[in-house]
Amino acid sequence: MASSYREMEDKWQKRWSERKLDHADRNERPKFMVIFAYPGVTGYLHVGHMRGFTYVDAIGRYKRMTGHNVLFPVGTHATGNGAITLASRISRKEEGVIEYLKRNGCTDRDLKKLKDPMSVVNFFNDVYVNEYWKRFGFLADWRRFTCTLYPDYAKFMQWQFMKLNDAGLLIQKPYFAPACTQCGPVAIDASETDIAKGGNAETQEYTLLKFRYGDMYLVAATLRPETVYGQVNFWANPDVEYVKMRKGNETWVVSPSAARKLAYQKDDCEIIGKINGRDMVGWMCEAPMIHRNVPVFPAGFCDPNVGTGLVTSVPSDAPDDWMSLQDVKNDPRMISEYGLTREQIDSAVPISIISMEGYGDFPAKDVIVEMGIERSGDPRLADAKKQVYKDGYHTGRMKDVCGKFAGLRVEEAKDRMKEEMISSGEAELFHDLNEEVICRCGNPVMIRRVDDQWFINYADEGLTRRTSDHCRTMEINPVEYQNNVHGVLDWFRERACVRQGNWLGTKFPLDERWTIEAISDSTLYPIYYIISIYANDGTIRPEQMTGSFFDHVVLQKGDADDVSKETGIPKDILSKIQKDVLYWYPLDLNLGGKEHMTVHFPTFLFNHAAILPDELLPRGIMVNWYVTGKKSKISKSKGGAQPIPGAAGKFGVDSLRLYYAHVASLFADVEWDEGIVMSYRQRLDRIIGMVEELSSITGTDNGDINGWLISRSGTHMEAVHEGMRKLDLRSLASETYFEMFNDMKWYLRRGGRDQRTIRDVLRMWISAMAPITPHIAEELWETCGFEGLVSEYEFPGTAPGNMGAEFGETLIRDVISDISQIIKVTRMDPKRVIIYTTQSWKVKAMGIALELASSGKLDIPTLTKMCMSDPAIRENGKAASELAKKLAVDMSRTSNEGRKALLQINEKDHLSSAAEFISSEIGVKVEVMSADDADYDPQGKSKAAIPGRPAIYLE
Repeated sequence: MASSYREMEDKWQKRWSERKLDHADRNERPKFMVIFAYPGVTGYLHVGHMRGFTYVDAIGRYKRMTGHNVLFPVGTHATGNGAITLASRISRKEEGVIEYLKRNGCTDRDLKKLKDPMSVVNFFNDVYVNEYWKRFGFLADWRRFTCTLYPDYAKFMQWQFMKLNDAGLLIQKPYFAPACTQCGPVAIDASETDIAKGGNAETQEYTLLKFRYGDMYLVAATLRPETVYGQVNFWANPDVEYVKMRKGNETWVVSPSAARKLAYQKDDCEIIGKINGRDMVGWMCEAPMIHRNVPVFPAGFCDPNVGTGLVTSVPSDAPDDWMSLQDVKNDPRMISEYGLTREQIDSAVPISIISMEGYGDFPAKDVIVEMGIERSGDPRLADAKKQVYKDGYHTGRMKDVCGKFAGLRVEEAKDRMKEEMISSGEAELFHDLNEEVICRCGNPVMIRRVDDQWFINYADEGLTRRTSDHCRTMEINPVEYQNNVHGVLDWFRERACVRQGNWLGTKFPLDERWTIEAISDSTLYPIYYIISIYANDGTIRPEQMTGSFFDHVVLQKGDADDVSKETGIPKDILSKIQKDVLYWYPLDLNLGGKEHMTVHFPTFLFNHAAILPDELLPRGIMVNWYVTGKKSKISKSKGGAQPIPGAAGKFGVDSLRLYYAHVASLFADVEWDEGIVMSYRQRLDRIIGMVEELSSITGTDNGDINGWLISRSGTHMEAVHEGMRKLDLRSLASETYFEMFNDMKWYLRRGGRDQRTIRDVLRMWISAMAPITPHIAEELWETCGFEGLVSEYEFPGTAPGNMGAEFGETLIRDVISDISQIIKVTRMDPKRVIIYTTQSWKVKAMGIALELASSGKLDIPTLTKMCMSDPAIRENGKAASELAKKLAVDMSRTSNEGRKALLQINEKDHLSSAAEFISSEIGVKVEVMSADDADYDPQGKSKAAIPGRPAIYLE
């Protein structure tokens, strides 16, 4: 054995490389192509990332050992501003960044090299490949490595966009896009590719309501323009300094934050003055649509960073407004401190505007009473607001007080009122994010108007239908995502696909002022892995990779002579690449984190369906959940948890691989716990010790326990293959590292010492370890003296098991367990234990029940009739009838494999042969008697015995 895990890992990784196990070239075997969603190059990865990555390698190894030609390529996603931001922060020598880099292994010498974005990308490409993926023993085809910033990759991306344009799926129109104040447009999604904070933020459309006050407008932002008929007052924060902003020919009053945001969305905006919120309290302003003067009241809940920092008040349908208005009416300081008049305060009376199912005239009041809310600021007001808004939108109708909009459903009235106010100049639209978003550069993200934005039209009905139909033919896991993906596809609309500003990425082929954004350039890329090897080895150059080239090798279009003449690529190379594409594609499995379920995976599916023919569309998607910190997802950009090389050194690579495979379902989050990881290290140590002990045995023994061990091992392999049909590594891990280990312990406890049996089973056991813990498997394989590499060995198949032998040992285990439990509960110190096996008529009754069950005719009346027709059973009268009922019920609910196995053995003989062993296990003399002829049964215990469940008597 190697002296350390690291030595073992290096040893076998070198051997795999020498044997070129990582190379994947076209041959006659069935192929299997698998990828993980390539990671963004924004810093060091962490132990959480390795969960999904390791799953892919283990699946690939299993497939390789089951006769498949496996292509497992890798790459990195450097599009965006991540590398730009990191290079900038390094050049500024930011203390936190430098400390983070050094903590993860970056040396002073390395830091001197990281002077520009591309140096950062190249550095982390090397880290990802050598310190992470190769360190973990991945059999990836390194010859195919690609990065989204490579020139050849850019050629492929540009071809993809020309194909989308040819299909009529690229459109151009005005757009309100999230944009960093420094970098320009960013993508906001759960993957947080472009941003450091706010991946779940959504863009909201506000209606800006203009309340006239003299020659100014107090501007409030609302999400519910349909409630304007219920406006009774206006809210301003007395502690906020607002600004006067010239907007065209008008003067608006808004918060400073709103003024900055509005300048990104509207023309002719200029701050011309300031005004304190306290000074506005007591003003009477004219509300839009209803043209009624309403008073301005003070409200601390007006957040200057939300909307415009000013709020219209509709207490009938807004719980916050209802509570705050009551505070104003009941607080004498409103007159003494703010100078409000009693007339102003009394004029603010709630107006019932919406009829809603289950509510009275004032839904806000009703929900406040129902929830027991008694004060402003109660956090439950947020839930109350959501409930009223939701119920109102779906069930509400406008009341007569709403004039010409009376009787309309709320959802219809909302659009019509908004349109009318915009047409009359009393309102405008404003877009804002519902939570704070920070770019990776550290600057805030706001919504900016872009007049000529390019989109991919994912709202196209034909594309959506084709994509959704294809998903029904795919293997998508978990099953919940398989069911939900159709709704996600239907939800998709036009998606902005390019951006302007300071970004790394591929230039948009229709207008090179734009750069293709990070999601849009990571959809069709799996097929490029098949081609990248030819660019990497210099067989083809980027400038030769024209549209005609990709049309020919990917879509099988164009004459080879013409393409060769145009590109300068020899025809035999074109033919070879074309055959490679047809051999390896479609992609069999794309595995990625759950953040990809709503963006990456849908666009991956859409773009494949938009460009490729049916026979090249992907076959499978698998989603992995996170390894989390103590309270949340680990973030690589914020330092993360244990660095990957450190964790690998501390626990060993295979311990981590086993942890990822077994600790929980892939479809559940796992909290990183070093104690649990260490327990997997200790389990592997025990397995190594067990294999070393077994391999040293040289005896010969033809006992029944050998047949049991071989049968059990075959049963485990059957369970492994069944699980792996669904790519369930956890089932493989459970059978291999737990169940088989327990069987080996039992075999030795039962006195098993047959070298031939042991070696046959060790071949199965160790080869079953190879997908998940390949380094240890190779070391054990060599220790046992088996030839070659276990990674090249055929994974054990399934063989018919000896269910009788398996049940016989299960019976012995159960008896030992039952006796031990009885002794524990009764606290007896018995001198003798008698085991009574069941009466023969009961075995016969079970046999009849099994025959009926196998023909689908098992029920209580039929079984009872057939049992009572047998004299040996019938003579037992009521006991026979009761047993028939019990068997009919039990056997209709559970598997009957164990009962079938029971008929293959003689229960009394089997337990009698094991009596000495059972005695040694429990430390008490054991005798076995058949209930048919028991000559000693002082308590009548023997009558309680049933097939497979002996009765036990202690004395």
